[in-house]
Amino acid sequence: MVFPTRRLKIVKKRTKPFSRPHSDWKKTVGASWRKPKGIDSAIRRRFRGRLLMPNIGYRSNKKTRYLRPDGFHTFRIFNVSDLNMLLMQNNKYAAEIAHSVSAKTRKKIVERAQRLNVKLTNGYARLRSIPKK
Repeated sequence: MVFPTRRLKIVKKRTKPFSRPHSDWKKTVGASWRKPKGIDSAIRRRFRGRLLMPNIGYRSNKKTRYLRPDGFHTFRIFNVSDLNMLLMQNNKYAAEIAHSVSAKTRKKIVERAQRLNVKLTNGYARLRSIPKK
């Protein structure tokens, strides 16, 4: 079992996503954020009681940015030799097997990760066999 070297408390300044203005009014306007650019836009002019706009102040702490809740950073693995990069960094990074990796290679990666004591975030993905009836 691998544990992170230090466990930092992750503080998110805002967890609710910023939604696009008027996306709740019209079906054709999606919810993904777009900056309002109209000359009369109350949101762009930052009037009280209107939607908030994203800005640099909502960015998270540099030490905890991209950190998983278990205290590890994610490192994507495509083949067995990629695990060797995590040999000395196994307390800081957790390996994540890429989506495009075959089940045969996944099995080799899981075995090698256990030997190197590297944490895998999706170690059991596509390895379980479904019994035939």
